[in-house]
Amino acid sequence: MSERFPGRKLSLARLGVLTSIAIAATIGAVGAWGNFQDVRAAGAIPSIFSGYVDVTATPRYAFEAPVSKEAQNVLLSFIVADGKDGCAPSWGAAYSLDGAGSALDLDRRVARLQQLGGAVSVSFGGLINSELATSCTDPVRLEAAYRAVVDRYNVSSIDLDIEGEALGDVASLDRRSAAIAALQLDRRRDGKDLSVWLTLPADPNGMTTAGTEAVRRMIAAGTDLAGVNVMTMDYGGSKLPGRSMYENAVSAAEATHGQLTTLYKAAGSELGSGTVWRKVGLTPMIGQNDIAGEIFTLQDAQELSSYASTKGVGRLSMWSLNRDRTCSPNYPDVKQVSDGCSGVEQGSPSFATILGAGVSAPSADPAASAQPTSAPAVTDDPSTSPFPVWSEAAAYTAGERIVWHSNVYEAKWWTRADTPDDPVLQGAATPWRIIGPVLPGDRPTTQLTAPAGTAPQWQPATVYRKGDRVLFEGRVFEAKWWTQTDSPEAALQGSPDSPWSKLRDEELLKIIATASASPTATPK
Repeated sequence: MSERFPGRKLSLARLGVLTSIAIAATIGAVGAWGNFQDVRAAGAIPSIFSGYVDVTATPRYAFEAPVSKEAQNVLLSFIVADGKDGCAPSWGAAYSLDGAGSALDLDRRVARLQQLGGAVSVSFGGLINSELATSCTDPVRLEAAYRAVVDRYNVSSIDLDIEGEALGDVASLDRRSAAIAALQLDRRRDGKDLSVWLTLPADPNGMTTAGTEAVRRMIAAGTDLAGVNVMTMDYGGSKLPGRSMYENAVSAAEATHGQLTTLYKAAGSELGSGTVWRKVGLTPMIGQNDIAGEIFTLQDAQELSSYASTKGVGRLSMWSLNRDRTCSPNYPDVKQVSDGCSGVEQGSPSFATILGAGVSAPSADPAASAQPTSAPAVTDDPSTSPFPVWSEAAAYTAGERIVWHSNVYEAKWWTRADTPDDPVLQGAATPWRIIGPVLPGDRPTTQLTAPAGTAPQWQPATVYRKGDRVLFEGRVFEAKWWTQTDSPEAALQGSPDSPWSKLRDEELLKIIATASASPTATPK
């Protein structure tokens, strides 16, 4: 029987071709598997939107009453070193943590937003003042300062905004990196996560040399960075000519992606492209920027939102929620940056809603947000309530606070017998504004009483003129106009027709302090 295919043999050329095909197929399979793993890894990392809130700016921004679901995730800024103690955290060097709790109701407002299912993060640093690590050289106290903030506000994510001179302070970079790495480790031992974002200045070429060095040092110290958030704003001379703010932001984003890929590879972690995009954050300054002529428009926001969604960017933020509205006609020069408005005509859209559409918000814990079908009765305890428990028989004036069903409310105007948590009344229809829940450490607030001699006792027969002050039932009242025989009692009940106005607690405290410092002073 003869051979069916005589003389058919593989030549060296054919063998080389087949070998090349086999190698290419193997490489392709490895690449496909790598891409699959990258997609799966990136998909496990949440993509978030969170707007910065300037805590100490006026007018105060009511982040605890979010105007949209996108505004439920906030970055409260900025925690910096106290001016008198470099290892003590403060809000903007203006309020200690306790001071902010008292003067700004910050603890209760944070608890209120968390009660609503919102996510709160805290940002350390900023351009003004000193970030903790630049002032505190004691490693133990530095870590304790970061921990005090994280624990006090019950946050699982922080932002480290390092810019200006702090970015070139190598010693502080290392102190910060070590402290944050240690804090992350301690929390993980306790079964708690701490997501850490590093916010850095950037231009269309990406992070600065100092910025990349800051990232390198944090990675080398063992800090598990959730990502690097670059500030796509205030480009100045580096701005790409003839390009929109969106296009400049894209240039910065692409460059940052490449820089992070290189940094992690050099550190021994070769991350896929999708995973690296999840480690990129972008923060524009909405509306008018600090640099004349740089205006981030609603169209820029729409395009950046779409870009972030396509790329899988890990975080979008904006500076700031305080500014997310059209300026009032009373603010004549919108080219001057305002803390309270954007400087562009927004109409009904908000920057937060547009940018927030480009990413998915972190999912809330269903168990934490689920409401019971029938809530158990709540009994308020006067011995632990920070303010008097609401009484249907009592009258309350504007600014007075009460506790009802474990929440603190403030009267918007004179009210009697209006239930604070009435489920029907809303907005302008209810005389009460909810501040937040009663906190675990709350204790009854001592009712402020003016000591005898702070002002003359009110006398029915005495003639009082505008500006005269009297003492009545432990409070100081000031005459609004000429009066005789009119008791301040009506002012206590909130009557707008009363010739008397009750001094606020802060005014009364100043009077008491002045009287104590000048014992010979004669009360007016």
